[in-house]
Amino acid sequence: MNNIDMAIEFFKTGHNCSQSIFCAYSSLFGLDYRTAFKIASAFGGGMGRVGNTCGAVTGALMTIGLFSRNTNPEDKENKEKTYELARLFIDKFKELNGTVFCRELIGCDLSTPEGLEEASNKNVIETVCFNLVKSSALILNDLINE
Repeated sequence: MNNIDMAIEFFKTGHNCSQSIFCAYSSLFGLDYRTAFKIASAFGGGMGRVGNTCGAVTGALMTIGLFSRNTNPEDKENKEKTYELARLFIDKFKELNGTVFCRELIGCDLSTPEGLEEASNKNVIETVCFNLVKSSALILNDLINE
């Protein structure tokens, strides 16, 4: 199973959007599944379900950080390369989806009981969020394989 399919499968089996992306790619960079799952656990629903940056985006950005392998805070060149990849990812995600903000992407406020109910009634997790995870994985896959 490739990383894109793995991210989709993780999402289908109950991982949040951030976990789905980060767990699907983390083993490529030496991070075990369990640790990746825990690290990404608070980023779903736009960071703790407050509707900020989409978890599929934060999962991808954490993966880009692993990909950069920058372990020296004084390595400005590698830091800039990492920021460049992050910006490329964000630009492509926005081009495909219009924004990186969860609340705008799904049209619901997950931080309220009413918003959660609305999201459930509209089936946004299975429809909108599924497609966001998929597009995030596709973009990430292209970037790290270039």
